[in-house]
Amino acid sequence: MPDQTDWEAKAANMLKAELKRQGVTYAQLAELIGDKEPNVRNKLSRGKFSAAYMLKCLNAVDVGELRI
Repeated sequence: MPDQTDWEAKAANMLKAELKRQGVTYAQLAELIGDKEPNVRNKLSRGKFSAAYMLKCLNAVDVGELRI
């Protein structure tokens, strides 16, 4: 399996940081987006997810603005 690129790591870290700021666990996020916790956990640990998935997650936890 290929290593995580810098951009994938940055995206995963940004999403994880927003979840932490909002006080949302992976289990809670999974429920909010209609997914299973292991799937969420795997996507975030690998950093392999689409921009659409990231936006879906951020919207689900009411993040309206993201600084890059």
